[in-house]
Amino acid sequence: MENISPASALIGDPSKYGRVAEDGTVYVITGEGEKAVGSYPGKTAEEALAYFVRKFEALASEVALLAARIKSGAMVPSDAHAAVEKLRSQVKNLNGVGNLAALHLSVEQIPALIDEHKAMYEARKAAEAAAKAVKRAEALAAKEKIVAEAEMHALSENWKLTSERLKSLLDEWKKAPRLDKKSDSELWKRFSASRNKFDKRRRQHFAGLLAQQSQVKSAKDAIVTQAEALANSTDWVNTARKYKSLMDQWKASGRGKKSDDAKLWSRFKTAQDTFFAAKNADLEKRQGSMAENLVKREALIVEFEALLPISNLEETKKKFRDLDNQWRKLGPVDRVKRAGLDKRFAVVAQALEEAKQEHFRKTDPAAKARANDVVSQLAEAVANYERQAEKAEAAGNSKKAQEMREAAAARKLWLEEAQKGLSSFTS
Repeated sequence: MENISPASALIGDPSKYGRVAEDGTVYVITGEGEKAVGSYPGKTAEEALAYFVRKFEALASEVALLAARIKSGAMVPSDAHAAVEKLRSQVKNLNGVGNLAALHLSVEQIPALIDEHKAMYEARKAAEAAAKAVKRAEALAAKEKIVAEAEMHALSENWKLTSERLKSLLDEWKKAPRLDKKSDSELWKRFSASRNKFDKRRRQHFAGLLAQQSQVKSAKDAIVTQAEALANSTDWVNTARKYKSLMDQWKASGRGKKSDDAKLWSRFKTAQDTFFAAKNADLEKRQGSMAENLVKREALIVEFEALLPISNLEETKKKFRDLDNQWRKLGPVDRVKRAGLDKRFAVVAQALEEAKQEHFRKTDPAAKARANDVVSQLAEAVANYERQAEKAEAAGNSKKAQEMREAAAARKLWLEEAQKGLSSFTS
């Protein structure tokens, strides 16, 4: 088939296909003879001829454009055939100057061109359909991902972060491409149900929290009332214990509304500080006895420290109990000086506790059994790697034999450490 282009139908020299009569009539020259196509009053013969040449060129360009669109696969074959029929009519009735025969031939070549490129069009449509399917699959995957994450958050108790994340997911949903109505509707129902489930649980949580805060406020009101009633007591020991009990109740009552807690705590602490300030003032009056108690405690702490290092656990435990009973019975001393003694006492107590734990560890049959299992497993592993090394060596696989020997050597080191640990247990 000839290549269809505007050049195959256009003219080079207008006088070859047309002329202008003396009366201004423009004729087109065809194989059947001349044909009048019109006139252009008030213009020169050249301008009139050029005008009708342009009309011819415009239609020739439409023919070439249709051919190009068909070649590109951009036109539906049925639309292309309809366009050919229209062009045939236009060529037939064209009042223009040019190679009408070539133009007619160009139009008549197009049906064959349509058939020739029909497969291209169908392939293009198939590709477009495939691309559309891919986009739909991507959109479906994106929305399913959004829904899956929303469903995952439905039971979350991280109220603030989850609320923000669900809002972001809603924004992502709005930006995501639309699917078919059925798929979009089903996914939206799941997404909306997850959001509603979380929102309902969040509202229930905060409603419960408000009720709890109200209960906490009532409980702390009662605690503060008791604390304020004790602020001027001079029963130092019992009142100090009551304040400790009230503090324990305060902690156990839970957290209330932040502003309520702050106000109530301020009242509680004021009452408590009032009492302990008076108690400390009274204590300062008894510095004499406190000095004597300090001397006794300093002597006792020396006896405590003499228990270290511990060689006989049972004997040390008995001596510690006796000294501790004496320690507890001694009266108060200056708090700053007592702190240093308490630290020294804590060192001895900690050492004794660690000795107890070490004794328990060494006599714990379950721990010993576990240590024995570790030793057995490592010994078996060493033997297994050595056997594999021998087999590899016998098979001529030096590389594997070396790897097995290195593995066995590493586990031997672990085995030595495990055996040391096992040996620390007593029968």
